[in-house]
Amino acid sequence: MTALRSYVSGAWHTPPDEGAPVYDAVTGEQVARVSSTGVDFAAALAYGRRQGAELRRLTFHQRAALLKALGSHLREHRDELYALSARAGATKGDSWIDVDGGIGTLLSYSSKGRRELPNATTLVEGEPEVLSRGGTFAGRHLLTPLHGVAVQINAFNFPIWGPLEKFAPAFVAGVPSLIKPASQTAYLTARLVELIVESGILPEGSVQLVCGDVGDLFEHLTEQDLVGFTGSATTARRLRTHPAVVERAVRFNAEADSLNCSILGPDGDVELYAAQLVTEMTAKTGQKCTAIRRAFVPRERLAEVTEAVRARLEQVVVGAPLVEGVTMGPLVSLRQREEVRAAVKALGGEVLFGDLDQVRVEGADAQAGAFMSPILLAGDPDRAEPHEIEAFGPVSTLMPYESAEQVVDYAARGRGSLVGSIVTEDLGFAREVVLGLAPWHGRLLVLDRTDAKESTGHGSPLPVLVHGGPGRAGGGEELGGVRAVKHHMQRTALQGSPDVLTAVTGVWTPGARRAEDVHPFRKSLAELRVGDTVTAGPRQVTDEDVAHFAEFTGDTFYAHTDEAAAAANPLFGGIVAHGYLVVSFAAGLFVAPEPGPVLANYGLDNLRFLTPVKPGDELTVTLTAKQISPRENADYGEVRWDTDVTNQNGESVAKYDVLTLVAKEAR
Repeated sequence: MTALRSYVSGAWHTPPDEGAPVYDAVTGEQVARVSSTGVDFAAALAYGRRQGAELRRLTFHQRAALLKALGSHLREHRDELYALSARAGATKGDSWIDVDGGIGTLLSYSSKGRRELPNATTLVEGEPEVLSRGGTFAGRHLLTPLHGVAVQINAFNFPIWGPLEKFAPAFVAGVPSLIKPASQTAYLTARLVELIVESGILPEGSVQLVCGDVGDLFEHLTEQDLVGFTGSATTARRLRTHPAVVERAVRFNAEADSLNCSILGPDGDVELYAAQLVTEMTAKTGQKCTAIRRAFVPRERLAEVTEAVRARLEQVVVGAPLVEGVTMGPLVSLRQREEVRAAVKALGGEVLFGDLDQVRVEGADAQAGAFMSPILLAGDPDRAEPHEIEAFGPVSTLMPYESAEQVVDYAARGRGSLVGSIVTEDLGFAREVVLGLAPWHGRLLVLDRTDAKESTGHGSPLPVLVHGGPGRAGGGEELGGVRAVKHHMQRTALQGSPDVLTAVTGVWTPGARRAEDVHPFRKSLAELRVGDTVTAGPRQVTDEDVAHFAEFTGDTFYAHTDEAAAAANPLFGGIVAHGYLVVSFAAGLFVAPEPGPVLANYGLDNLRFLTPVKPGDELTVTLTAKQISPRENADYGEVRWDTDVTNQNGESVAKYDVLTLVAKEAR
């Protein structure tokens, strides 16, 4: 039996004792032993905090690029991870969810980091807030990486995706991770971390691994550390109230078990509903925190749905995951099977499909492995048990409802869930139920014939959307794109002069000093500095300009063409220039037409027209380099320019950001 090693303080640690055995879910054979004896948790956390400085020196783009390289490396080892997953009871489809889902999360965060975050080590959030009448005192929010370790405690059901979906946003934020997998499937996570360490892609200290118990780990947490937990609500409650977590206000994010529901609308497609329900009952053998535990259907459609679900359950083939034709493997362990059986008995209700004690198994010994039949129960939604007891396996309870209002009430009795789904074609029903369920759910899926073929399904968390839920589900949020990155950073309200804000954040703040010498479009990225400015104009707008622009573009809106109608409009009081004419004139004023470092204009952000421009007005434009973001693997970068167009009275008529691509070196 192999002793699983931990990876702490930059070295592999083999436990000196026998530890706890871990068994093959299919054969019952011992796979490994797990122990954290001898791990110095205080030293591991101190090492992570110390090494975190190396990670924080990298920019968001550099970290994102490393994630992409890591994802590509892990893809080359998928078959090995698939084979190990089969020992945990996962079919090829289950392994795809776990292994490819985890790798896909790395790649998603790599893309998010490069597209939505600056090539910098800190993040500026929101626009500046002017805090004084004269504009010399301002504020804005600055996000910096915490100087701690993200301690990640994971459940047994997703030993690859679970660690990677926590690690990815922490790494992009610049915070190292300490991964603690559940013992039942720790051999999978251990091999994952071995592959990561062997790759040499990440800075040393970015990832640590502890196989076994957490020991005194929590005693050594500091105010800069974070905890991300996935598991039972009971364990989450115990860890959340640990004295160190409470006393030091350690950020604690929990994703716990929940009694998720699926609701068939009165007009919903029964086959679509039944297909989703059976998929959620049998994928990962129902061992998913997002699986459907409560299935609500209109009372008058109960018999129809029961038959449709039974027909699909009869097609489920239970057996060894690597055997051809098997669609559902065993539970993770014999102990887990006994817990599920006990929960089914506690739930009560008529068994509509399945047998708790017997199941036909393909390619394996039904008694040696943790196999069980899918179980469909008939339940009474007015009883407490279906809303309180979770059988963490291939089990779901079918229950009737009478109205939208009633099913919302039933769903809420779960006291908070990760996900709910509604199968309906009725938009009114969908709206009523979604708005009723939203306060109790972290995610809601509405399935109809339009999205059914492309939907990722009820039980699929996605990197770009939050994964979590209120109440019993833990009250936390994971994933959600950049939201999860920000969770690992401290948001600080920075107050000072515009010059100070510009110097600290690297983003030009209105009112800060400008430098106006060589036209900034003549400067390469290496030469350009935040605050470099060009002021151009004035240019007078004439009646002929407005008439020509209307004719040339086809924009003959009355405010530009009908004097009487425009005069009657209190916003204009007469003919006004097109907003896009103003923008076009501004571009003509600030442009440097000869070939140079500026390669392309690729858009505008935050465009607002503030004051009407009338024939006879004179326009001046001030263009200031606001933010400079070099691209890591290209010979150019992105420059955001603050653009302010004013009239002869000094009033701003338009404000916006111009976005350009600029060569890194002079050409």
